[in-house]
Amino acid sequence: MRTGLLGGSFNPAHGGHRRITRFTIDALGLDDTWWLVSPGNPLKPKAGMAPLSARLKSAEIQARRAPIVPTAIEQHLGTRYTVDTLRALKRRYPKREFVWLMGSDNLADFHRWKNWRTIAKTMPIAVIARPGYTGKAMASPAMAWLRRYTVSAATLCNSGHWSAPALVFLRFDPDPRSATAIRRANADWALAYRGAPARDRLTFRQIAVGKDS
Repeated sequence: MRTGLLGGSFNPAHGGHRRITRFTIDALGLDDTWWLVSPGNPLKPKAGMAPLSARLKSAEIQARRAPIVPTAIEQHLGTRYTVDTLRALKRRYPKREFVWLMGSDNLADFHRWKNWRTIAKTMPIAVIARPGYTGKAMASPAMAWLRRYTVSAATLCNSGHWSAPALVFLRFDPDPRSATAIRRANADWALAYRGAPARDRLTFRQIAVGKDS
């Protein structure tokens, strides 16, 4: 099983998240992708952040009828930083091969993440181009280190076993939708999910099965 991991606030999740995820699944030949809805991003302000339950519910709605699993597993693992989350997931799901997915805006700031080199050594990274960030991403301190590990999507897909570091760039038609624009248009968007229970499918499966199947 090959699984993509897309972390973020999902404040809220929207059609752009879904479109970019389905594109990545096809481009890398993934079996599925897990949306890691963060309890709180250490690099983002808490102001304007909707409750986790509302963000998870919005992700659940966007993931319907797609090989996408929204989860708040970081809350259950007790991890705050990506490096700790990825290590925990690899230990818990040894039969899966994971690839970390992120936008080029995140690559531009990747050097600010805790133990970012360890993240790169933990699993392959696929970077999805975002308009306006390509130049910053390519000139970033992290890219200066990662450039030597760049491979094509075809190389990653056809590899019998994934190894890291490995960096893949994916480009597709830009999507104008953004969570920031949604919040600007409706600051109270989370009220629509008040009282609607969000079902963490990944956590439910862990409790029910106890291990990866």
